[in-house]
Amino acid sequence: MSLGALRPSPLVEQATIQLREQITSGEWAVGTKLPGETTLSKSLGVGRSTVREALRALAGAGLVRARQGSGVFVIATAPEEDWSTQLRQAAITDVYEVRMLVEVEAAQLAARRRTDEDIAALREALAVRRTAGDAGDAAFVEADIALHEAVVAAAHNPVLTGLFTQFVPVLKQRLLDLIELLHLRSEDAHHGEEGHAALVNAVARGDAEAAGAALREELEGTLALLHSL
Repeated sequence: MSLGALRPSPLVEQATIQLREQITSGEWAVGTKLPGETTLSKSLGVGRSTVREALRALAGAGLVRARQGSGVFVIATAPEEDWSTQLRQAAITDVYEVRMLVEVEAAQLAARRRTDEDIAALREALAVRRTAGDAGDAAFVEADIALHEAVVAAAHNPVLTGLFTQFVPVLKQRLLDLIELLHLRSEDAHHGEEGHAALVNAVARGDAEAAGAALREELEGTLALLHSL
């Protein structure tokens, strides 16, 4: 596979794509030392700065690594998947296991750290979820996730909040799939109402143990259903 001169723009992106193809196609195997910047610049018809940026992008994807004084070497033939991609492709049971680890701790922290504003937000979110029980699945899932986001926010840990935010898009789709798969709302349109009320009340009164237990019971119940399929 030969390298061809590139069209004007965007040069870095085009250079990255061509170099990546050399690697992912097996043309440059793991352990191969890449040609130097000058050679790559001539092959691609771009400046050395463009090649340098393309190599940085490949390093960021986990495909190459620079060795001081030795050059740049291929270390993998497939790019590393980012966190969002892994979440989208993960099995629903795996997502729920990790969700339980994150949210149970968040609920316990929320019970210890909640403010009056947090309590008001939680009660409002619970009321919205209750009302959404009379709506369609999409609206119900939106309200359910909003309540869980309010619990995580009450933990007042920005890293935890950021982590849960990464889960939200996947959780919404997974919950919709779950409702359809398990017919969770066929007999009870307000599925989980009692458990969510217990969670909010536990956080409001500052009972960390009860808050964690309420959320763990809810998620473990769903996991048990999933494992039974």
